Amino acid sequence: MKKYIITVCILITLLFLGYTIYYRHGVYIDITPDVAVTSFVTVNGKNICLKQGQEDMPFEVRGVDMGVGMPGKWATDYAIDKEMYFRWFGQIQDMGANTVRVYTILQDDFYDAFYEYNRQSKEPLYLIHGVWINDYVFNSHRDAYDEELLDPLLRDCRAVVDIIHGKKSLSLGDGGASGTYRKDISPWVLGYIIGVEWESSLVVYTNEKSWDKNSYQGTYLYTEPEATAFEAFLCQVGDKMIQYESSRYKQQRLVAFSNWPTTDPFVYPMAVTSYRYKIACVDVEHIKAKETFLSGMFASYHVYPYFPDYLQIMKEGDQYSQEMVDERLGEVIRKNLEYHTSRLNGAKIEKYLTDRDYYDSRGRYNTYRAYLKALNRYHTIPVIISEYGVTTGRGMAQRDVNTGRNQGHMTEQEQGQALIDCYRDIMDAGGAGSCVFTWQDEWFKRTWNTMHAVDLDKTPYWSDCQTNEQYFGLLSFDPGSEESVCYVDGDISEWTADDVVMTADDMELSVKYDEKYMYFLVKKQRFDPEHDTLYIPLDITPKSGSTWCKEYNVAFERACDFVVVIKGKEHSRVMVQKRYEALLSTYGGPYYQEDPYLNPPEICTPNFERVYLPLILTGVFPDRKSTAPTGVKYETGLLRYGNGNPSAEEFDSLADFIFAGDYVELRIPWQVLNFSNPSEMMVHDDYYEHYGIENLRVKEIYAGVGWSGGTSHRIPMAAVSLKGWGKKVTFHERLKQSYYMLKAYWTGSP
Repeated sequence: MKKYIITVCILITLLFLGYTIYYRHGVYIDITPDVAVTSFVTVNGKNICLKQGQEDMPFEVRGVDMGVGMPGKWATDYAIDKEMYFRWFGQIQDMGANTVRVYTILQDDFYDAFYEYNRQSKEPLYLIHGVWINDYVFNSHRDAYDEELLDPLLRDCRAVVDIIHGKKSLSLGDGGASGTYRKDISPWVLGYIIGVEWESSLVVYTNEKSWDKNSYQGTYLYTEPEATAFEAFLCQVGDKMIQYESSRYKQQRLVAFSNWPTTDPFVYPMAVTSYRYKIACVDVEHIKAKETFLSGMFASYHVYPYFPDYLQIMKEGDQYSQEMVDERLGEVIRKNLEYHTSRLNGAKIEKYLTDRDYYDSRGRYNTYRAYLKALNRYHTIPVIISEYGVTTGRGMAQRDVNTGRNQGHMTEQEQGQALIDCYRDIMDAGGAGSCVFTWQDEWFKRTWNTMHAVDLDKTPYWSDCQTNEQYFGLLSFDPGSEESVCYVDGDISEWTADDVVMTADDMELSVKYDEKYMYFLVKKQRFDPEHDTLYIPLDITPKSGSTWCKEYNVAFERACDFVVVIKGKEHSRVMVQKRYEALLSTYGGPYYQEDPYLNPPEICTPNFERVYLPLILTGVFPDRKSTAPTGVKYETGLLRYGNGNPSAEEFDSLADFIFAGDYVELRIPWQVLNFSNPSEMMVHDDYYEHYGIENLRVKEIYAGVGWSGGTSHRIPMAAVSLKGWGKKVTFHERLKQSYYMLKAYWTGSP
């Protein structure tokens, strides 16, 4: 009996060790070294081809990028389940897309759903799989060859290969997702995109520190003599990934390296070099495939119409002579830029453009199309724009001055048209395919021009429409389990007596809220929107405020921080007391040419200012001698009239308020009112008490309502109780109008 038990224990131990070595560490023995390597996807000139029988047929990658964000969850929670993925795959394919692209290893639910979907589908949905890299190591002492960067990247390359072939197990703590990956999805995986949007600092540092590692000769890939150390690093990673899949699985597929304009292969005039600090080039033309690599390479770029618009900067910079550039940049900065530029081995972009390239079929001056033209003319391999898109966020971070495809403050209809226009530009420029960014909105995201104003540890728990980065999706997550608590549409049936917070004279104010907005309903008998002006004072913080607004000469019962002014369809806005103005406290220098902490606004100042968001901190060549503010901003507190109900024919996703007889229905984003985390009802504390933005919890605010012809000396106000919702968010899915517009364009359906 003892021998039997010992034998069983030994067998179990051996099985466990074998399982661990094979599925967790990827150790294998090539028992079929003479079996030929195959590939169902290849490169033919500038085209990507799929094998159909004995023929290679051209294939356009028409894709959608997929993130992992869900309301109430971080990306690293990997909260999307198999059923949800399965349903989304159907919606994506119904839209006319044939490919999804993911950035990193996901939970096994994704791969299980992808396998089952393709097994049941008449036409397959293809996949381009990314290999992520820890970009937190970029701004450190490490270059690309450091073992803390290179070794994990090589391990992840092998893991991705094993996962798509259904031969991998990952546990929590292995660096990302976890699961048991047993579904072989390799028949539908087109290829890999290795890496992320490289920081110029990492590229330059690698090329300087490891200058002698600028050559790599592999089994499948090799570098040209012109290659840099960073390009040789990419070549090595790609070659080892191809080698692993070829040896273990006898398969190959396409390989690309992530890139974007910041590290594109072009050299630009000094205007671009200085303004956008364009000091690095990553050129995949310096990486070549040997005949042993059957599939081939493609060039992958993330290109958006608004950032960074190098060609527009070139146009604006043409007005400056070299002497003016030298004077305005300063000698030290100029010499530093000249040094980096002299070491670039890129191509001058002007060589690949003509004047006609700047105009699209609609006659618009279109730098986006021109840039795409330059990329396709430069490359000898297929070019795929693996990220392009615009966002429906209410907030905006960048303008496209030529075609209006902005980073934010676009309606769902405008998003749809912009995506169609971008797609046309990509294909007209000669692209082999593209991927729309992105499938779903992601509440956890952050943006440079709002991240100072919110609690970055709590972003998944509310929908911040001021942060444009959260709204690139074709699929929206709207608050509410089945529908939102309120729609600004003029239908007041969702409002009840329980929502009323105060009544004064012939006016009544009601308030409610959800994970995205604070809603207000004002009732005024015989309301005339053409001539009556309504005032809604709001006391948000107990630390400051004024009982009088000098701008509109209106007084309040309590010291207020904001005044919502409803003055017709075109001139309604939110005003903030200067002491509580976030732009002044954070960006006082570039926008007001002053340090507000040296002479802070009075706690009770009656000066109320318009609410702005920063766009660009400096001009192309700011005049160092000028005392004028150099920041570009836009008034995000300006309120937009329209119908905000998605089911309405005249739906405007950016609508803030609407008139309805004796009523005004209004919604205001939490961040506009200086809430940094409404899930816990945190607002901005006094900036000048803490030298910046700190959080302050409030259990109530005060709100009131008055009008321009009111008889009260001061507008009365009442308390509004605030409880928050913590991490218990509610949401429901909704396909945006942009989804249906893109579907109609791609499929030809109405």
